[in-house]
Amino acid sequence: MSPSTDWGPIIVAVVLFIILSPGLLFQLPAHHRVIEFGNMATSGISILVHAILFFCVLTILVVAIGIHVHAA
Repeated sequence: MSPSTDWGPIIVAVVLFIILSPGLLFQLPAHHRVIEFGNMATSGISILVHAILFFCVLTILVVAIGIHVHAA
């Protein structure tokens, strides 16, 4: 029997990367407001904030909650 691969962290990371791309769904902080939705723009500070959000949410979902998807 071969060992199974845990795809949970990979799937969660890809989905979060798409959802938390700055400007796609929202941008935090925005150019004129604190938050803007769907403006398809970005800035350096926005990239930093979204990277920190990505790391925090990914860590919570993978380590604390323990999402696992095993493939045979």
